[in-house]
Amino acid sequence: MNLKSLNQNKWRAFQSGIQVLLCALLLNMFSSYAQSNFPDKPIKLIVGYPPGGSGDFVTRVTAEELGKELGVSVLVDNKPGAGGSIAAELVSKSPGDGYTLAVLGPNALIKALYPKLNFDPDRDLISVSNLAQGSMIICVNPKTPFKTLKELIDYAKTHPQELFSAASGNGSTPHLAAALFESTAGVKFTTIQFKGGGAAAQSTMSGDTQVMFATPPTVMGFIKAGMLRPLSVTTAKPTQSIPGIAGALESGLVGYDTNFSFGLYAPKGTPPELIKKIFESVTKGLQRPGIKERFAMQGMDITTSKSPEAFENDLKADAPNVFKAVKESGARLE
Repeated sequence: MNLKSLNQNKWRAFQSGIQVLLCALLLNMFSSYAQSNFPDKPIKLIVGYPPGGSGDFVTRVTAEELGKELGVSVLVDNKPGAGGSIAAELVSKSPGDGYTLAVLGPNALIKALYPKLNFDPDRDLISVSNLAQGSMIICVNPKTPFKTLKELIDYAKTHPQELFSAASGNGSTPHLAAALFESTAGVKFTTIQFKGGGAAAQSTMSGDTQVMFATPPTVMGFIKAGMLRPLSVTTAKPTQSIPGIAGALESGLVGYDTNFSFGLYAPKGTPPELIKKIFESVTKGLQRPGIKERFAMQGMDITTSKSPEAFENDLKADAPNVFKAVKESGARLE
C-alpha cells in the first residue's frame, strides 16, 4: 500500500469517526430536548385489570391527578388477564420514553403465579411508586343462611365443594385470597372463574354462586343496597377504610391475613430524570385535598412510596412472603 492510499484510508476513518461522533451528539441533544420538554403529548396508563374493580379505580384517579400535575391528558387503557401479566409484558416492551406506564400488583405475585413468563418484571420494569392498598371483603349471597364467617367455614367443612365461589379471574388477588382462605380454614369450594369482579359479583347476587372474595369498589355499593352480605375482611384486623366489617381473627379464623396493593411502573430504559418527574407528580397529585377520602370510600388507603428506590426495596423485601403465600395457598391457574 502506497503512502497516498494510506493517507486516504486514514482520512476515511477520520471522516467516519466524525460522523459517528456527530450522530451521537445529535442523539444526545435530541434526547435531552425530549426529556426537558416531557411531556408534550398524552401519556398512556395501562392497567392490568378490567373496568369496575380496585385496579381500575386506582388507575383512573391516578390518571386524573397525574394529568393535572403534568399538564397533559393521561389515557387509561385496560388490558386485563393473567393476573396483570399481559399488561406488564406489554409495558415492558414499550419505549422507555415516559409515555407508557402501568398500574399493576407486586412483581412477585406475577412471577409466583406465572413462572414461565416471556419477560422478567424485575428486570424489564422500573418501580416508580406504590399507590394504594386495602383489604378485600368476603361476601355471600344474602339468601344463604351464613351470618358469620364461622358459620360459612363450618358448613364448608361438612359439605366440601358444595359451595360455589365466584373468582374474578385466574391469578387475580381475590383468587389468591380465596385459595389462601381455603388452605387456612381447611375447606374446599368449587371455584368458578369470571372475567372480572363485576361479573363475579353479579353471579353471587343472582345465586349462581354463593361466595366471593372481592376488592371493595366491586361490592361496596351492593353491600350497602343489601344485595350482598359481608362476613369479614381478609386482613386479620378490621380496617378503618371499611368500617363495620369484622377482621378475620375476631371472626374466628386464625392465621389468615392478606391484602392487595397497586403500584406504578415504567418500561426499562426510562431515564432517571423522567422517573423522578413522574414520581414527584403522582405523589403530589394523590396528596390533593379530597383524594384520600375518595380512596377511603372505596375501602383503600393511599400508600405512595418515599422514593422509587424505596418502592423497589419494599417489593424485594416482601417478595419471599408473596412466594410463600402462593405456595402455601395451593393456588393453581388454568
